[in-house]
This record gives sequence, C-alpha cells and structure tokens, in this order.
Amino acid sequence: MYFPLRLLVCESCWLVQTEDYAGREALFSEDYAYFSSFSSSWLAHAERYARAMIHRFGLNASNRVVEIAANDGYLLQYVQAAGIPCYGVEPTASTAHAARAKGIDIVERFFGVALAAELAQAGHQADLIVANNVLAHVPDINDFVAGFAYLLKPAGVATFEFPHLLRMRQQSQFDTAYHEHYSYLSLTAVQSIFAANGLAVFDVEELPTHGGSLRVFAQRSDTCIHAVSPAVAVLLGCEVAVGMTSASFYGGFQAEAERIRDDLLAFLLDAKRQGLRVGAYGAAAKGNTLLNFAGVRPDLLPYVVDRNPAKQGKFMPGSRIPIVAETHLSTDRPDVVLILPWNLKSEVVAQLAYIREWGGYFATAVPALEVFA
Repeated sequence: MYFPLRLLVCESCWLVQTEDYAGREALFSEDYAYFSSFSSSWLAHAERYARAMIHRFGLNASNRVVEIAANDGYLLQYVQAAGIPCYGVEPTASTAHAARAKGIDIVERFFGVALAAELAQAGHQADLIVANNVLAHVPDINDFVAGFAYLLKPAGVATFEFPHLLRMRQQSQFDTAYHEHYSYLSLTAVQSIFAANGLAVFDVEELPTHGGSLRVFAQRSDTCIHAVSPAVAVLLGCEVAVGMTSASFYGGFQAEAERIRDDLLAFLLDAKRQGLRVGAYGAAAKGNTLLNFAGVRPDLLPYVVDRNPAKQGKFMPGSRIPIVAETHLSTDRPDVVLILPWNLKSEVVAQLAYIREWGGYFATAVPALEVFA
C-alpha cells in the first residue's frame, strides 16, 4: 500500500504539515520498531540534556520529571540515576516494555488533554516535562500542546526538541518528510500554537541534532515565572528575515528533491556498471522517503544494514529492500556503504571504520551526493 507524500503550508500561521493518509494508531503500533537507545550519539545527547536541566532548574528528589514519548527509556534512565522521581508516557508497547525493563514507570497511552487531566488530578504533575522529537509526530497538535498546561506545576517547565523547518528548507532535507511527521516546525508557528493552548515560550536554543533542531523552553502562560530570553526575539527575527513568513521561501523545494534523486540514481547506476558492490546503512524513516522517491529497488541496492534486531529480517517499506544485521558487511565486503540517516554520519563512519580494511568507502545523498573514505 502506498500513500502520496505532500507537504502543505498555511499562509496564516506558517505551519507546514503532511497531508494525512494514516492515523496515529497505524503509525505508532504495538510493534513499533524505532528504539532510541541504538544510537550512541543520541544517548550522549540525552545524558547531556539531563545534566543540563538538573543544573539549570535545580532539580532534586523533591521534584518530578515526565517525558512524553519516552520510547525505550533512553533519557529517563539518566534522570532516574540522578535520584529524581520520573515517569514516561509512551503509547507503543514495544518501546514501553523496553523502558520498563530499565525500571522506568510508563503510562502506555497517547498524550493529550484527557490523559494530562487524569494525571494531574491523580497528583502526578511535573516540574519538568520533556518532549523530544514528538511535537512533529502528533496529528492534533493543539490537543497535544494543551495537555502540557494541565500537567505542568505552576512553576514547571516544558522543553520541546524538533527539527527546525528553516534548516530542512535551506539544506534540502526533503527526506525529513514522511507520514510519521504530521508537522514541520518553525519557532514562528510553535509560538503561535503554544500561545493558543496555555503555554508561553521563554527560551530557545539551536541544536545540531537531526540536521539542525530547536530546543524550545515553555511555561504556563497563567504563571510566567521565567523571564523571556532575548534568544526568542532573535530567532523569530531571523525566521522573518530569511522569508519563512512568505510563500516564496518554500518554492523550489520540489526541484531540489528531484536533483538529489537524480544524483543518487546516477551514482547507483554508475556503480552497477562498474561492478561495484553497494550496501546501505540505517533502516530509518528518512531512508524510506529517499529510496521510494528515487525508485531504488534491490537491483541497485541489495540490502540495508541496521543494528536493531526488531528490523532485521524485514524489508524497507515500498522498496522491498531486505534489512540485515551488521555482520553482513563483513561477509559481503561492499565497495560502498550508503548512509541513509545522514544526520548520524559521524557516528556511523566511526562504527563502520573497518570497511576501509578492504578499500570500502562511504556515501551520503542529502543535501548533496558526497562520497568519502
């Protein structure tokens, strides 16, 4: 089954969204296969975050931290180790089970106003709510955000991390678009959504993760304990200055995606003519967008390696390319490894450095084709 992949921009609030074809229950099912802990760089990012927030907000054993979309406990394990009470909200049974195996309390439901009200009424409000890479994944973004105003204590803080639409557009990161991502976010759009749902932005940081992300700090708009950082106005001004509040900013994105597609196909076809063996690394969602848009099939790319056992023995959706264990690389000894999650390039290159022993090299396709040793 295939669905069209179209992005639409609202010229009133400048929220960019994917045209909906599948509900959240179909996308985030009980056998959801994305486990955050398989990325060592993401674990390091989570540990740094936990330390920074504990220090900044003076968190201790008298406080409570909640993570929405806690996945496999990749972040809350560091909060728990610091002796701070915490729990996670995670709707997918597979990752919730993995988090519980780490001793983390998990509420296995989708988050929104209804659940937030229940938790608050039961005395489970939070001093800090973490929402990393989930704001883009919710179909009803207003209901989702409004839940934070219910669950936060009066002086509580919520932080949200998400890929920055500015970087996605500027760097032609079209493979960040997939049906799991319902929204593509600027600070301009996020501030408007938060204001309509009981939250006020008081700080923002730019991060290198996922090709360029934002970390937005928010508080309840009925309390506003925290002073607003100058960084908020600076970034809002930057978004206006580069044209994010005009339709022309989004023009040409399709043509850039087609250029990336054509360059990848030319590279794979040339490798096939030369008799080179090519494999790929990372059965990631962005890889699915790239391979399906380019029409790549097993004749050009016979396999994709992934460390996650939950993905091995299956196939990339649409392209039907087999997903195999990393040991396959030592057996096949490919001449080229195409890194699909280009945002993890440094981590993957370090992990697979051994392919250089037989003269293998690496390639990435986004934002432009790059081949390197």
